[in-house]
Amino acid sequence: MGPKLIVGLGNPGSRYQWTRHNAGFMVLDRLSHTSAIPVSRKSFSALCGEGVWHDSRILLLKPQTFMNLSGRSVAEAARFHKLSPRDIIVLHDDLDIPFGRVKIKIGGGHGGHNGLRSLILELGSGEFTRIRIGIGRPACGEVVDYVLHPFDSTELDALPAILDGGVDMLAVLLSDGQKRAMNEFNNRNFLDPPGN
Repeated sequence: MGPKLIVGLGNPGSRYQWTRHNAGFMVLDRLSHTSAIPVSRKSFSALCGEGVWHDSRILLLKPQTFMNLSGRSVAEAARFHKLSPRDIIVLHDDLDIPFGRVKIKIGGGHGGHNGLRSLILELGSGEFTRIRIGIGRPACGEVVDYVLHPFDSTELDALPAILDGGVDMLAVLLSDGQKRAMNEFNNRNFLDPPGN
């Protein structure tokens, strides 16, 4: 089996570091730490790393183009490594999933997410795997303000369990495939105490 390109979506810079829109970056950083694969090499208008994790060769990518242009970076890396959209796993925030849940989806549209919109445009296909990190919708106010606002203190306290859950999901996805990962994780609430 060939390598998998694992992409975290977010905006670069300390100003955006803990914003909800950077959930994809956060899971990728957690994966980098867990796998001991540094994401520090500059290439493809991104920070990159590569190594072996759970017997799979993985390429890690954090586009530094800002969210709306993420597809340019991903498409450049995919072309260089001769990968198809089906070889790509994208980690991203999702307004339509409650905070505390992480779900896998194979293919589909962009659902109004500008990072996914850019990827689909540049790759010419939406047939990549998505790890959707739930951030929920705002009770009131503008969606743009909500996604670019930092997680609140309660959410930050819960975030480590959610990020670990995303990494665990990736491990099962690589080792045992999509069906097993979906069955094990798609209905799990990472805010629940372990064992529930």
